[in-house]
Amino acid sequence: MLLRQMINSEAHKAEEEKMEIRTLRYFLTVAREENMTRAAEQLHVTQPTLSKALKALEDELGKKLFTRHSFSIRLTDEGILLRNRAEDLVSMADRITQEFVTLDDITGGDIYLGLAESYQIRTLARAIKEFRKQYPELHYHITSGDTEQVTEKLDKGLLDFSVLAEMPDTAKYDYLVFPSADVWGLIFPANDPLAEKAVLTADDLIGLPLFCSEQSWQKDIPRWCGERMNELHLEGSFRLSYNGSMFAREGLGYLLTFDHLIDTSPDSGLVFRPLSPKLENRLYLIWKKYQTLSPIAGRFLKHLQSSFTQ
Repeated sequence: MLLRQMINSEAHKAEEEKMEIRTLRYFLTVAREENMTRAAEQLHVTQPTLSKALKALEDELGKKLFTRHSFSIRLTDEGILLRNRAEDLVSMADRITQEFVTLDDITGGDIYLGLAESYQIRTLARAIKEFRKQYPELHYHITSGDTEQVTEKLDKGLLDFSVLAEMPDTAKYDYLVFPSADVWGLIFPANDPLAEKAVLTADDLIGLPLFCSEQSWQKDIPRWCGERMNELHLEGSFRLSYNGSMFAREGLGYLLTFDHLIDTSPDSGLVFRPLSPKLENRLYLIWKKYQTLSPIAGRFLKHLQSSFTQ
């Protein structure tokens, strides 16, 4: 009798947890659609059911999550906070479900990667292409961002691997080094007088309005110019080099970035000039120490270890 009660109790807890994930899915759909009717249609539930679930969620948290208008619904500050947390929780629940579904699948599965912006990503793309010949049912999910963004998701268990353009924390992560390196340089309009130079020194950059990612401005550029860093002027920071190149194209500044990320063909109106002395960044594929990888992720890592050393 006691055993049956314990089993029933555990089953009830599991059902409650399932219901909580479902409620978060309801919440995220309403937050995305900003309309109760459209959200209910997408979720294939009645509008009263959806309203009741969201009201129960607000009651449980003791916070108002939405402000309701005549024809739309908007998130409160508390709702925005919950949306950010709920997205991670639902993603994790989906990952766990998918991993168990594919445990015995020897033809594929899901791999989650967070990638820095780099031309060397082509090496990873080629490795995935080769890997899919052996595992045709492979599905890969890509998130892009800087070190802070991709390592945060990796630490939360939302990613299998991340790719960084800086040396990882070896106390937390194991890693593979990409075979090639990225070369730093300056992107600017082709009609600029600096285009006459083959390479650019720190003297050339003094007084220029420079664009760069905050991460690289703090860690990479100082490696290159040393004590002269305080003579350089950061006009604006961009996490995406493409956006920075649009500002450079309009003559608002000069973009410090890797070679090959921006189109500098003759018709582009832009040129790339490397820095002197040469500044390079290696790329690192990382994963958490002592992490238990899914079967497909473990096989993929072995494939990368082989292809990177060839």
